[in-house]
Amino acid sequence: MELQLHHFLIVCPLVFFAGLVDAIAGGGGIISLPAYIIAGLPSHEAIATNKLSSALGTALTTFRFIKRGLVNLKLSLITVSSAVIGSSMGARLSLMASERILRILLLFILPAAAVIVLNRSLLKDSGKDEITFDRRTILTAVVSAFIIGGYDGFYGPGTGTFLIIAFTVFAHFSAERANAQAKVINLTTNITSLTVYLLNGKVVILLGLAAAACNMAGNYIGSGLVLKKGVKIIRPMMILVLMILLVRVITELCNG
Repeated sequence: MELQLHHFLIVCPLVFFAGLVDAIAGGGGIISLPAYIIAGLPSHEAIATNKLSSALGTALTTFRFIKRGLVNLKLSLITVSSAVIGSSMGARLSLMASERILRILLLFILPAAAVIVLNRSLLKDSGKDEITFDRRTILTAVVSAFIIGGYDGFYGPGTGTFLIIAFTVFAHFSAERANAQAKVINLTTNITSLTVYLLNGKVVILLGLAAAACNMAGNYIGSGLVLKKGVKIIRPMMILVLMILLVRVITELCNG
């Protein structure tokens, strides 16, 4: 597609803010994916290009977790193949869906993901820092990587939060450990689905790279913000973006 100035003027500021949100409380994809659609990208291109900016931002965060020694590499290796299979299937399923179906599903999936992400009571930090390789841990990791990885390939927003909830609730990890392991899976699913979209020519590379730079800048600045101050602006911003998206998609569906 031919890029115009308005694509960058709409996408870059919103994806920058999505980086802030991700650093402060997670769930930045609930802002970044709608940004591309609000800017006028078709659904397939929006999902695919969002993968490019997300993958680069997730890679940076994952590297930081690894340096801090929070990632268990043995558990990560177990989940990689499951994540690759799930995300590649999800991406291929997304490509098979029509533009209209994706827009209709988006009206339900994104608000539902936002409700879960904004419900911080689901992220209880009552687990353990040490990872025990029992049946529960391995089953949770493999099943979560496959199912949530499939969702990430298909759409994506909220994936990190869903993985953290799975690890804290079912494997009883501490929030910090769960976040670290979730980032490895999320990076794997991002790269896998991005590869599928690239092979099918759906990624708007120039816009995605510009958005990735803004996303990483937002993550860097957001990590230095005081948590309580940051959370105050997240909820209204998510609601505003989702309302704009809702109006745009409903208008397009009615006109189509």
